[in-house]
Amino acid sequence: MNKKALLTLSILISNSLLLSSVSMAENDKPRSRDIGIIVGTIAPGEHNAITDVAGVRVGHHTVNAGDDVRTGITAIIPSDHNMYTHPIPAWIHTGNGYGKLVGETQLREFGEIETPIILGCTLCVWTAAEALKDWMLDKPGEGQHTVNPVVGETNDSRVNNMWSDDSAKSEYTFAALKAAKSGPVEEGSVGAGRGTQAFGWKGGIGTSSRVLPKSLGGYTVGVLVQTNFGGDLNVNGAPVGRELGQYSYQTQLEEARQGVVPMDGGSMMMVVATDAPILSRNLDRLAKRGMMGLARTGSVAHNSSGDYVIAFSTSPDVRRDRGAREPVPAKTLSNTAMSPLFQAVVEAIQESVYNAMLKAETVKSSRGTLEAIDVDKVKEIVEKYNVTNFDEKLSPGKVN
Repeated sequence: MNKKALLTLSILISNSLLLSSVSMAENDKPRSRDIGIIVGTIAPGEHNAITDVAGVRVGHHTVNAGDDVRTGITAIIPSDHNMYTHPIPAWIHTGNGYGKLVGETQLREFGEIETPIILGCTLCVWTAAEALKDWMLDKPGEGQHTVNPVVGETNDSRVNNMWSDDSAKSEYTFAALKAAKSGPVEEGSVGAGRGTQAFGWKGGIGTSSRVLPKSLGGYTVGVLVQTNFGGDLNVNGAPVGRELGQYSYQTQLEEARQGVVPMDGGSMMMVVATDAPILSRNLDRLAKRGMMGLARTGSVAHNSSGDYVIAFSTSPDVRRDRGAREPVPAKTLSNTAMSPLFQAVVEAIQESVYNAMLKAETVKSSRGTLEAIDVDKVKEIVEKYNVTNFDEKLSPGKVN
């Protein structure tokens, strides 16, 4: 029995005997568009998810162990093709670099990614990277010489004992990779978002997409986020954080008021996928716009926040044979054609944060509690400020 088979067997043993892991069913909480929060002007794809970019798959493995482990792994697989022999163009932009992002330097050096992307907890990254390496080496022809796993993280220690061995097991990564699929993506308190927060409320995994019209290329941009940051929640211009009495430096700014203050920073992982044929230089430019979308939600990228954007292109036109000795032609977009893609990223990141929060459920452990935001109150506030249903209220030629 090979190493992968042994690890798969250990999942079954862990699940059946220790009950350390659970499968999370899709909850019935709304996404942002379900309550009229329409972000931007570009239409989303079929599932309004990163998987609207053809070939991209997402898998979660959610872990509840004992009274203090609330964590998980999320895997993003960019393509079914051999990513080691034909790596895909990619880039990583650092908004604020207080994080542990495995594989970053080689990705920046070559401008390419050769493995799936794994997201987990801060002290899980090395175990997850080891597991991803084993997963790649077990695939014939993929990574037979070396491999550069890409693993990002956020600190979920508010409710998760990330120092526990139960927080970091290789089988979690194998399970997330095995669960990866196309179509709708589960959001909220699942996978790598199990123990994370946003603006002091429960956050988690969120996703969104945008499809450009044919006149602008017809390309798709999809994003997935793992939220774990602070700030002053703003929803389409409505000051939701202030209305609900929770925002950064609350006690310092309002001395007479005492309340829960979101922790300083905490990190944000953003993954951007597109089928547009662009190389690493323009993927760098695309990734930078992710921080603009994050800022629209109310984040300022605090000192202790690790805010990273990983962007990649799935287009076959820009793949290169790893072993090529002759010049490799690439059919790429011009700089001028990038602006619509920039807008798509900003809108999708903003909406994905809202989706992560609205879909999240309260998570408790012996370490503490992260309460889900009150969806009904959010709906009341955005309606009060008249920032809902922009697709109808602000249609071309109609002025309210």
